[in-house]
Amino acid sequence: MKQKLIELIVSAARRACEKGSLISSQIPEPAVEEPKLDAHGDFSTNIAMVMASNQKMPPRKIAEAILEHLNDPDGIIAETEVAGPGFINFFLEKSAWHTILRDIHDADDRYGSSDIGKGKKIQVEFVSSNPTGPLHIGHGRGGAVGDTVANLLSLCGYDVQKEYYINDSGRQIRTLGQSVFLRYEELYGQQIEFPQECYQGDYIRDIARELKNQKGAALLDQSEENAIMECAWFAAEKILAGMRQDLTSFGVEFDRWFSEQSLYDSGRVDVILNAFRKRGIVYEKQGALWFKTSDFGDEKDRVVVKKDGQTTYFASDIAYHQDKYERGFERVIDVWGADHHGYIPRMRAAIEASGHKPEQFDVILVQLVNLLRGGQPVAMSTRAGEFETLRDVINEVGRDAARFIFLTRHHESALDFDLELAKQKTNDNPVYYVQYVHARISSIVRKAEARSQNNTSWDDKAIALLVEPEEIDLIKALARYPEIISSSATTMEPHRITFYLMNLASAFHTYYNKHRVLNDDPRLRCGRLNLILAVQKVIRNGLTLLGVSAPTKM
Repeated sequence: MKQKLIELIVSAARRACEKGSLISSQIPEPAVEEPKLDAHGDFSTNIAMVMASNQKMPPRKIAEAILEHLNDPDGIIAETEVAGPGFINFFLEKSAWHTILRDIHDADDRYGSSDIGKGKKIQVEFVSSNPTGPLHIGHGRGGAVGDTVANLLSLCGYDVQKEYYINDSGRQIRTLGQSVFLRYEELYGQQIEFPQECYQGDYIRDIARELKNQKGAALLDQSEENAIMECAWFAAEKILAGMRQDLTSFGVEFDRWFSEQSLYDSGRVDVILNAFRKRGIVYEKQGALWFKTSDFGDEKDRVVVKKDGQTTYFASDIAYHQDKYERGFERVIDVWGADHHGYIPRMRAAIEASGHKPEQFDVILVQLVNLLRGGQPVAMSTRAGEFETLRDVINEVGRDAARFIFLTRHHESALDFDLELAKQKTNDNPVYYVQYVHARISSIVRKAEARSQNNTSWDDKAIALLVEPEEIDLIKALARYPEIISSSATTMEPHRITFYLMNLASAFHTYYNKHRVLNDDPRLRCGRLNLILAVQKVIRNGLTLLGVSAPTKM
């Protein structure tokens, strides 16, 4: 509807230019918005004020010239007015909104889709937790955000691939191996001192016991370093398998799992560092190798190889992102925890040094989750072993509640996640509030079938009877969905979908509490069934994007 108005406004402005009512033929794209007050119409534009400098005319006179040459062949506009300094307000015919219902039923599960991506190849990398412990609730929020952003981009015509980067190399993996080996030695009666920097959780003891069952005492006969690394590989593989299982339970499937260690095994890290060294981008100082990130906007240069010859995480990240672009991705989106904010400038510097444009790289920062139980904080610390895992949360509240609640706030805002609230079957629980609309509509349809009142064949005369204010408001809400989808994809802000669905659910409840769908008038009943079925389809489409089910019974 908004697009139709934009086309009408542009055509009217051009005709006004041709007829001499306006001076300049430069017509900007009109910004058409929904006014906050109903008294200001269904839509409003400030194009007359935007054009004032070029036209060298008062905005109100420009607005009047546009309206004088407005041609509305489909008869969608009931009334217009020039308001304030030059706003043009449009009041639409009620019948103009009815075409939205036909659009929804025709498009069905593709309603809201677009081709704004034009097949552009995008990679979304998210979660990418070190395989040193189970996924926690923070990883769950990052998973929900990354997965939904990928779903949105795909619906908008991008060629999207989801990837998990396995940090299976470096110091934290050795620490994992040391933690398991010490618990393994403990199982054989050895007195050990367990360092504070080692991983403390019970899962380390579980892995050590499993290792003992498989290997017996064989590791005690190896050198300590070999034993530690064997423990590390065994533990990382077990933990990663658990992560895969948890993510599957959470509704997240990746197109590729990429190993950091593979970058070293293939020699790729050395190749790219040597290439940068030849270009003078990597240089030696005080026995270490440094990357000239300060030449590309970072606050200072960064170490890529330490004095002891060990590479930093930054070195492998440079090689990893270069690999992404070489695989043909035109744009790369990384979903990171908010504590990685300071890492962005150096990564942008590396990408620019590799010959890629800054706009080809985006980072979504996801803030912490405060886990509560009945309003009281739940302690979470991976290293100390004091945390509720993502698996625990899914088992307690279910995938649907977890994913929906993770997405109820902007990802850059901290989120309070109350386990007790997430289990409630009340309107205070946002996912229940939205899913209940879908289930209630299914119940209405079943009741109509039982009464042989389930005629939903499209009938223009039946749809024309949808004139109640609550009906028009409901259709207006449905009409906003495609724009919500495109804006959510463009801004990478999936929380807009949850807000929209909650508002749509509220509009439905307002309508349903005031008007009978299964009434005594067969034609009106048909029209209203078409209306609520359109609501159900949009609710289903939105929930599907979020990775949340749309139940038919609750």
